[in-house]
Amino acid sequence: MSDQKGFVLWFTGLSGAGKTSIATPLSEQLKARGLKIERLDGDVVRQSLTRDLGFSKEDRDKNIERVTFVAKLLSRNEVGVLASFISPYRETRAMIKSETTNFIEVFVHAPLEVCAERDVKGMYAKAFAGEIENFTGVSDPYEEPLNPDVLLNTHEETIEESIAKCVAYLEENGYIPAS
Repeated sequence: MSDQKGFVLWFTGLSGAGKTSIATPLSEQLKARGLKIERLDGDVVRQSLTRDLGFSKEDRDKNIERVTFVAKLLSRNEVGVLASFISPYRETRAMIKSETTNFIEVFVHAPLEVCAERDVKGMYAKAFAGEIENFTGVSDPYEEPLNPDVLLNTHEETIEESIAKCVAYLEENGYIPAS
């Protein structure tokens, strides 16, 4: 579709905030409109592209560096990228912005307690008990975006409302044609 621009819709937030829960149906909705969309998800990428990496700050940075390279290739070739990564460090997100075409920072916000309540894998409970090291938001920092392009308060709005905010941003800024 010639009206589409390449972009990187970068979903950042704590584990359990709703990044994948929003990006997955948003991706399907955009594809249904005939747009070229690729989704990069933290859990999926770690099973393939970055399975050799752990969760130290160095490994997290290397993980994001590899993902950024893929997002850069896709976005500069007029593909819309929906990337769902905790990406806890502001400096790292600034690097992604400088490397990719039309970077849009989406802060998927939910309080730590809400994310822990949503956690079906029990990761937060293990992190609170000290059984998991370097767990973002518990034993490792999460630096909230200071001025995100899109703010999604997933503890106060539905997935549909969050998706609508993303679509509205993309349309209003000319990344995708208005429906």
